[in-house]
Amino acid sequence: MSRIGKRAIDLPDNVEVAVKTGRVVLTGAKGVLEVLTSSDIQVNVDGRRLSLLNLMPDQKVSRAKHGLYRALLFNAIKGINEGYVINLEIVGVGYRVALQENGLLFSLGYSHQISFEAPSGVAFQLEGQNKIKIIGIDKQLLGQTAAKIRELRSPDSYKGKGIRFAGEVINTKQGKSVKK
Repeated sequence: MSRIGKRAIDLPDNVEVAVKTGRVVLTGAKGVLEVLTSSDIQVNVDGRRLSLLNLMPDQKVSRAKHGLYRALLFNAIKGINEGYVINLEIVGVGYRVALQENGLLFSLGYSHQISFEAPSGVAFQLEGQNKIKIIGIDKQLLGQTAAKIRELRSPDSYKGKGIRFAGEVINTKQGKSVKK
């Protein structure tokens, strides 16, 4: 049995839970999220506590799903109650970002500018021309959006120029040595 899956989740006062076949709908102060569940995991709500029961504890895949769905439900509850923020930094001379009506416009040293459209449920805030805040309630969607933005110009291994997560350390290579 999963150690993580056994733990119950305490529900905040402003979160409502509706358990349906194959999914759990969570409603909170910041919005509504739906988490799909497997048929071998049963979700129970007892007052202000949410718990998961593994119906097939002898199967390895089912034990893994037990902890997975508990973590997904916990992240969804935190998202609709508090929200999530991911910070990105753009490092490089002439690299910048501008806010458009439906997304971001990047200048990343290519011969053209790159337009990035925001998925629904994701908002962007800029701090200057080189810092991006990605804001939303769905942790998985925010992480995927941040990864797609970082992929536009991932940090190079020689000078460290590119898009990186705030506080990320880039190990740079030494480069060619000069003969003496």
